[in-house]
Amino acid sequence: MSHEYTATVRWTRGEGEAFSDNRYSRGHVWSFDGGITVPGSASPSVVPLPFSREDAIDPEEAFVAAVSSCHMLTFLSIAAKKRFVVDRYEDKALGIMTPNEKGKLFVSKVTLDPVIEFSGDKRPSPEQIADMHHLAHKECFIANSVLTEIVVAGVPSH
Repeated sequence: MSHEYTATVRWTRGEGEAFSDNRYSRGHVWSFDGGITVPGSASPSVVPLPFSREDAIDPEEAFVAAVSSCHMLTFLSIAAKKRFVVDRYEDKALGIMTPNEKGKLFVSKVTLDPVIEFSGDKRPSPEQIADMHHLAHKECFIANSVLTEIVVAGVPSH
């Protein structure tokens, strides 16, 4: 079984904007099949303003968000199957870029730091929560697609 996912990324040079001097806008748009269009840009930490946009999502942020979102969705599914009621899940994920062995920057580590609120009579123990995080990491499609180290703050690794 396979699934396909599409995104259209579109950039156009601005009217009267130079290009070969490297002084062009990195602002662009991402369009998805549901009709949503999101502003994208190089990170201002990589390409200085005004050639990047602070009010747009950069690929590194999107990568960290994809890892966090996939982990959360997988965790919620596991919790529901175990009959735990989750009322709120908020993750302040952090991605770190470092040089690899060839000196090229890459997102080498993503730390997930979720705060989860449960309700109802059946509440998971800290050990059960850690086990659900480990299983979520093991089953997350995005985590299975990348080489980046992914850790959950406060959860011991297996």
